[in-house]
Amino acid sequence: MADTEKPLLIKRYASRRLYNTETSDYVTLEDIAGFIRDGREVQIVDLKSGDDLTRQYLLQIVAEHESKGESVLPINVLTDLVRSYTTQSATMVPQFLAASFEMFRDSQSNWVEKMGSMNPMANMPGFEAMQAQQEAFLKAMTGGLGQQWSGPGGKEQESEGEELDSIKQQLADLQAKLSKLDK
Repeated sequence: MADTEKPLLIKRYASRRLYNTETSDYVTLEDIAGFIRDGREVQIVDLKSGDDLTRQYLLQIVAEHESKGESVLPINVLTDLVRSYTTQSATMVPQFLAASFEMFRDSQSNWVEKMGSMNPMANMPGFEAMQAQQEAFLKAMTGGLGQQWSGPGGKEQESEGEELDSIKQQLADLQAKLSKLDK
């Protein structure tokens, strides 16, 4: 199994082919982009000189995606990046961008965790009653086939008689509301 803590080492040969040292095969820029999307750190080095080429290849991946119409960076951001190379703020821009992306990743992770841990519909008024009606309708339509439904709060319906009484009561309530609307 690959050690995902260490960066994936990719060696560039003189022929410009990229070699994955973990799997002992050649890879493309798109493969490298996939490794990065999957959360791997990647280091690309020149086989002969040992120079680190990671930044160069990452920029090439971004440029290729931008040229395919997959625009992530607005023109004004790209323009500001070019300007930052010629100003005194050039040393602060990389730190600012790194901090911004770190905050973005953290907030995205927090949002995903919160959305995964709660059902936004569950807080809606009347959700439990609506869910019970749906289940009763499905059960009536299928003739009670399948498993016994576990209702809101995890309690199983005690008997079909009670469930039928509940449906009758809900139907009576709806009929009463409709008759009030007719008047």
